[in-house]
Amino acid sequence: MATSTHAHPTPKTYWITAVVLAAITAVEIGIVYVSALDSVRALLLISFGAAKFVIVAAVFMHLKYDLKSYRVYFSLGIAGTLAVFAVVLAMFRAF
Repeated sequence: MATSTHAHPTPKTYWITAVVLAAITAVEIGIVYVSALDSVRALLLISFGAAKFVIVAAVFMHLKYDLKSYRVYFSLGIAGTLAVFAVVLAMFRAF
């Protein structure tokens, strides 16, 4: 049986990821206190939250380093979840 090897993140990668996530979190906290951003606050916070989600999924769930098909399955699951969520919101006329 053939074994396949693929790259794994190093401790340095984890530290860099932690610093990036902390920086994004600091920006998110700062956004809350800037009144000039009232009109776009929700969009910015959702965007930064989505970016952190992608970073965590890519690095800590090893999606960046595993087979590309795993990314496809994960993405399909997320897309399906969002679709079901949108349908439920539409059923209750929430938007």
